[in-house]
Amino acid sequence: MSLEIIPVWKKITPELEAELVAFWISNKAIGDEKLAAGRAKEAICLIRSEQGAIVGVSTAQPRIVPRLRQPMYYYRQFFAEEVRGQHLAAPVGAKSREVLQQYELSLPKPQCIGLIFELENQVIAARRNEAQWKEGWTFIGYSPKGLHLRVSYFDGVRLHPPSPLKKPARARAAN
Repeated sequence: MSLEIIPVWKKITPELEAELVAFWISNKAIGDEKLAAGRAKEAICLIRSEQGAIVGVSTAQPRIVPRLRQPMYYYRQFFAEEVRGQHLAAPVGAKSREVLQQYELSLPKPQCIGLIFELENQVIAARRNEAQWKEGWTFIGYSPKGLHLRVSYFDGVRLHPPSPLKKPARARAAN
Protein backbone atom coordinates (compact mmCIF):
# COMPACT_ATOMS: atom_id res chain seq x y z
CA MET A 1 0.00 0.00 0.00
CA SER A 2 1.44 3.33 -1.07
CA LEU A 3 0.80 6.12 1.43
CA GLU A 4 1.47 9.84 1.22
CA ILE A 5 2.27 12.16 4.13
CA ILE A 6 0.78 15.60 3.43
CA PRO A 7 1.52 18.68 5.57
CA VAL A 8 -1.65 20.63 6.44
CA TRP A 9 -0.55 22.74 9.44
CA LYS A 10 -2.52 26.02 9.49
CA LYS A 11 -4.25 25.04 6.19
CA ILE A 12 -7.46 23.42 7.48
CA THR A 13 -10.42 24.21 5.23
CA PRO A 14 -14.01 23.50 6.28
CA GLU A 15 -14.01 20.55 3.84
CA LEU A 16 -10.84 19.08 5.35
CA GLU A 17 -12.20 19.62 8.86
CA ALA A 18 -15.35 17.66 7.94
CA GLU A 19 -13.23 14.89 6.41
CA LEU A 20 -11.10 14.64 9.56
CA VAL A 21 -14.16 14.60 11.81
CA ALA A 22 -15.62 11.76 9.73
CA PHE A 23 -12.27 9.89 9.87
CA TRP A 24 -12.01 10.08 13.67
CA ILE A 25 -15.64 9.18 14.25
CA SER A 26 -15.69 6.28 11.78
CA ASN A 27 -12.48 4.90 13.36
CA LYS A 28 -13.85 5.38 16.89
CA ALA A 29 -10.89 7.59 17.81
CA ILE A 30 -13.04 10.55 18.88
CA GLY A 31 -16.75 10.06 19.45
CA ASP A 32 -17.83 13.68 19.81
CA GLU A 33 -18.14 15.78 16.63
CA LYS A 34 -17.42 19.07 18.42
CA LEU A 35 -14.27 17.66 20.02
CA ALA A 36 -13.19 16.17 16.67
CA ALA A 37 -13.75 19.53 14.91
CA GLY A 38 -11.54 21.24 17.48
CA ARG A 39 -8.84 18.60 17.06
CA ALA A 40 -9.00 18.99 13.26
CA LYS A 41 -7.72 22.55 13.64
CA GLU A 42 -4.59 21.06 15.26
CA ALA A 43 -3.73 18.76 12.31
CA ILE A 44 -0.09 18.83 11.19
CA CYS A 45 0.07 16.03 8.60
CA LEU A 46 -2.43 13.73 6.94
CA ILE A 47 -1.63 10.27 5.70
CA ARG A 48 -3.60 9.40 2.58
CA SER A 49 -3.99 6.06 0.83
CA GLU A 50 -3.54 5.59 -2.91
CA GLN A 51 -7.30 6.08 -3.21
CA GLY A 52 -7.07 9.46 -1.42
CA ALA A 53 -8.71 8.39 1.84
CA ILE A 54 -7.31 9.68 5.13
CA VAL A 55 -5.75 6.73 6.98
CA GLY A 56 -3.78 8.68 9.57
CA VAL A 57 -3.21 12.11 11.05
CA SER A 58 -0.80 13.86 13.38
CA THR A 59 -1.91 16.75 15.58
CA ALA A 60 -0.32 19.18 18.01
CA GLN A 61 -1.61 21.52 20.67
CA PRO A 62 0.55 24.21 22.33
CA ARG A 63 0.74 23.67 26.09
CA ILE A 64 2.86 24.69 29.01
CA VAL A 65 4.37 21.44 30.25
CA PRO A 66 4.42 21.71 34.07
CA ARG A 67 7.44 19.42 34.42
CA LEU A 68 9.45 21.63 32.04
CA ARG A 69 7.70 24.97 32.66
CA GLN A 70 8.15 25.59 28.95
CA PRO A 71 5.71 25.83 26.01
CA MET A 72 5.73 22.64 23.96
CA TYR A 73 3.47 21.11 21.34
CA TYR A 74 1.59 18.18 22.84
CA TYR A 75 1.89 15.75 19.92
CA ARG A 76 -0.50 12.97 18.88
CA GLN A 77 -0.76 10.46 16.04
CA PHE A 78 -3.65 8.27 15.04
CA PHE A 79 -3.72 5.61 12.32
CA ALA A 80 -6.65 3.64 10.92
CA GLU A 81 -6.51 -0.03 11.79
CA GLU A 82 -5.76 -1.08 8.20
CA VAL A 83 -2.39 0.75 8.19
CA ARG A 84 -1.20 -0.07 11.69
CA GLY A 85 1.95 -2.16 11.88
CA GLN A 86 3.45 -0.49 8.78
CA HIS A 87 6.04 1.48 10.80
CA LEU A 88 4.44 4.86 10.06
CA ALA A 89 5.02 6.46 13.47
CA ALA A 90 8.68 7.41 12.85
CA PRO A 91 8.31 8.94 9.36
CA VAL A 92 5.09 10.76 10.29
CA GLY A 93 6.72 12.01 13.49
CA ALA A 94 9.78 13.23 11.59
CA LYS A 95 7.70 15.04 8.97
CA SER A 96 5.43 16.55 11.63
CA ARG A 97 8.43 17.79 13.62
CA GLU A 98 9.93 19.29 10.45
CA VAL A 99 6.67 21.11 9.62
CA LEU A 100 6.29 22.52 13.14
CA GLN A 101 9.95 23.50 13.36
CA GLN A 102 9.74 25.40 10.06
CA TYR A 103 6.61 27.15 11.29
CA GLU A 104 8.11 28.07 14.68
CA LEU A 105 11.37 29.32 13.23
CA SER A 106 9.41 31.52 10.78
CA LEU A 107 7.80 33.39 13.69
CA PRO A 108 9.39 36.58 15.05
CA LYS A 109 9.54 34.81 18.44
CA PRO A 110 9.02 31.03 18.53
CA GLN A 111 5.95 30.06 20.55
CA CYS A 112 7.02 26.49 21.45
CA ILE A 113 10.47 24.99 21.92
CA GLY A 114 9.63 21.47 20.71
CA LEU A 115 7.24 18.55 20.92
CA ILE A 116 6.23 16.24 23.75
CA PHE A 117 4.22 13.03 23.58
CA GLU A 118 2.98 10.25 25.81
CA LEU A 119 3.82 6.81 24.44
CA GLU A 120 0.53 4.93 24.82
CA ASN A 121 1.58 1.74 23.04
CA GLN A 122 2.97 -0.52 25.79
CA VAL A 123 4.53 -2.94 23.29
CA ILE A 124 6.58 -0.13 21.73
CA ALA A 125 7.44 1.27 25.18
CA ALA A 126 8.84 -2.13 26.24
CA ARG A 127 10.69 -2.71 22.97
CA ARG A 128 11.97 0.86 22.43
CA ASN A 129 13.33 1.55 25.91
CA GLU A 130 16.46 3.51 24.93
CA ALA A 131 16.69 6.86 26.76
CA GLN A 132 17.49 8.65 23.47
CA TRP A 133 15.93 7.40 20.24
CA LYS A 134 17.93 7.83 17.05
CA GLU A 135 14.91 9.75 15.69
CA GLY A 136 15.69 12.48 18.23
CA TRP A 137 13.12 11.76 20.94
CA THR A 138 14.42 11.84 24.53
CA PHE A 139 12.82 10.10 27.52
CA ILE A 140 12.08 12.62 30.31
CA GLY A 141 10.04 10.52 32.75
CA TYR A 142 6.49 9.31 33.18
CA SER A 143 3.17 11.09 32.72
CA PRO A 144 0.53 11.14 35.48
CA LYS A 145 -1.01 8.17 33.59
CA GLY A 146 2.26 6.22 33.99
CA LEU A 147 3.18 6.50 30.29
CA HIS A 148 6.63 7.26 28.87
CA LEU A 149 7.07 10.97 28.13
CA ARG A 150 9.36 11.86 25.26
CA VAL A 151 10.45 15.25 23.92
CA SER A 152 12.10 16.52 20.77
CA TYR A 153 13.42 20.07 20.78
CA PHE A 154 13.50 22.32 17.73
CA ASP A 155 16.92 23.23 16.39
CA GLY A 156 18.27 26.53 17.67
CA VAL A 157 15.38 27.50 19.95
CA ARG A 158 16.08 29.08 23.30
CA LEU A 159 14.30 28.49 26.58
CA HIS A 160 11.55 30.90 27.56
CA PRO A 161 11.50 32.33 31.08
CA PRO A 162 9.99 29.58 33.27
CA SER A 163 6.21 29.63 33.35
CA PRO A 164 4.78 30.03 36.85
CA LEU A 165 3.73 26.84 38.58
CA LYS A 166 0.03 26.51 39.35
CA LYS A 167 -0.77 25.83 42.97
CA PRO A 168 -2.60 22.55 43.66
CA ALA A 169 -6.35 22.98 44.26
CA ARG A 170 -5.92 22.38 48.03
CA ALA A 171 -3.32 25.16 48.29
CA ARG A 172 -5.53 27.60 46.35
CA ALA A 173 -8.53 26.81 48.60
CA ALA A 174 -6.45 27.47 51.74
CA ASN A 175 -5.58 31.04 50.62
